[in-house]
Amino acid sequence: MKITTIILAAGKGTRMRSGLPKILHKIANKALLRHVYDMSSQLENNNIKIVYGHGAELVRDVLSDLQVTWIEQKQQLGTGHAVQQVSDQIADNDVVLILYGDVPLLKLSTVNLLLANVNPQSLSLLTVELENPTGYGRIVRNNAGEVIKNVEEKDALESEKKIREVNTGIMAVHGDKLKKWLGQLTNNNAQREYYLTDVLEMAVAEGVGVVTSQPETVEEVLGVNNRIQLSQLERFFQQEQADYMMTQGVTLKDPLRFDLRGSIDSLGQDIEIDANVIFEGRVSIGNNVIIGPNTLIKNSVIGDHVEILSNCVIEDVVIGQGCRIGPYARLRPETILGEGVHIGNFVEIKKSSIAKGSKINHLSYIGDATVGSRVNIGAGTITCNYDGVNKFETIIEDGAFIGSDTQLVAPVVVGKNATIGAGSTVTKDAPENQLTLSRVKQVSLAGWQRPVKQEK
Repeated sequence: MKITTIILAAGKGTRMRSGLPKILHKIANKALLRHVYDMSSQLENNNIKIVYGHGAELVRDVLSDLQVTWIEQKQQLGTGHAVQQVSDQIADNDVVLILYGDVPLLKLSTVNLLLANVNPQSLSLLTVELENPTGYGRIVRNNAGEVIKNVEEKDALESEKKIREVNTGIMAVHGDKLKKWLGQLTNNNAQREYYLTDVLEMAVAEGVGVVTSQPETVEEVLGVNNRIQLSQLERFFQQEQADYMMTQGVTLKDPLRFDLRGSIDSLGQDIEIDANVIFEGRVSIGNNVIIGPNTLIKNSVIGDHVEILSNCVIEDVVIGQGCRIGPYARLRPETILGEGVHIGNFVEIKKSSIAKGSKINHLSYIGDATVGSRVNIGAGTITCNYDGVNKFETIIEDGAFIGSDTQLVAPVVVGKNATIGAGSTVTKDAPENQLTLSRVKQVSLAGWQRPVKQEK
C-alpha cells in the first residue's frame, strides 16, 4: 500500500492568544506538529505532505528537519480547501490519510486500524463518542446503522446536536475518489467554508461505504485550541509515561508529578524516583538508582547504584556506578564521573572528567578539568579556566588533596599525591608528593580599636 499522508496545519489558533503558531506549541517539550509527524513517519511507504499557513516562515524554520513536502495554504477557507491544495500531488492509486497538526496524541495502532478498513469501495473514518460533543461535527446514521452524513455544529438540527458520536476528521480514502470529491465541494454552509467532511455524503451517494473505527482513548483524537486543552493533553501524556515507567518496575513516589519530555533508552531494576523529577532528551538509567525530588536530568547516562539527591540539574553527563550527587549540584555538558565519585551540595562541574573515588563535596566549581582517582577537593575550590577570551585545562592527578578556598589558575597541573594548602592561589604546576601553598603572612595588630559610629 502506498500512502500519502496530508497533515493539515495551517490554522492560526486565535484562542491560544499567542504570537506563536498553534502547531508550534509543545507537549512534552515537542511541538504539536512534530508529534503528528513522528507518529506518521513510522508508516511504511508513506509520503508526508504538510499544508501550512499561519506563521509560514517560522513553522518551516523551526521544523526544517522534517522529511516532508510543504504546501502553503495562503487563504484559510476550510479543511476541504486545505486538502485541495494537495490534490494535484495525489496519485489515483494512493491511499490518502488525513491528519491534523493540532491533534498530537494519535497512536500508530489507531492509524493502522483506520488504514486496514480502507479499500476501493470504502472510506475509512475515525469517530469517537463524547460526553459533551459541543463544537464537533455529528455522525448521522440511518436505521441500519450506516453512516449517511456528517453535520457540523452550526448547521445541525436540535435533534442532531444530541448525537454523541462525532467526526474526528481523521480519515483514509483512495486517491482517485478523494480528488473527484474535492472538485465537487461547495461552501454552502453557515461558515462559508469548504468542509472536507462533506465527502462523506458524496461517498454514500456513490455507494462507497463509510467504515468507522474508534481510538482506544478519547484523548488520542482531541485537538488543542487553547491553553487549557494544551495543559490537559500534557497531563494525559505524562500520566501515560508514568504508567509505562511503573509497569517497567520503576517506583514513582508521585506519578502525578513526573515528566518525561524525551525518551528513556534503557531502564534497570529497582529504580526509585521522587516527586517533580523531569527527564529531557535521551536518558539511560541503571539498576538500583535513587533520584531525589525537584531534579532535572537531560541527555545523560546514569550507572548502577547511583544516588542523586534533591534539586540537581544534570545535562549531557555520564555518571559511573556508585556515585552520589547533590543536593543542589549542577553537572553541565561533557562531564564524566567515574565509579564512586561524590559530588556534593552547590558544586558545579563543566566539561570535566572525575576519576574513581574522587570527592568534591562542597561549594566548588570545576571546569575544563581532568581529575584523577582518590582526589579530595575542599570547599570553595575553583578552577580559573577562562581568561576572558580563551579557556584552559586544569589537571589534578591521582591522590591529590586540594585545601579549601583554593584557586587553580589554568593551565596548571597538580601532581600525584600533592597537597595544596587551604586559601592558596596556584598559578604554577604543583609537584607530586609535596605541599604547595600560597598565602599572605598572617599578622595581628595589638592595640587596634574597632571603629565606632559617630554621633550626628
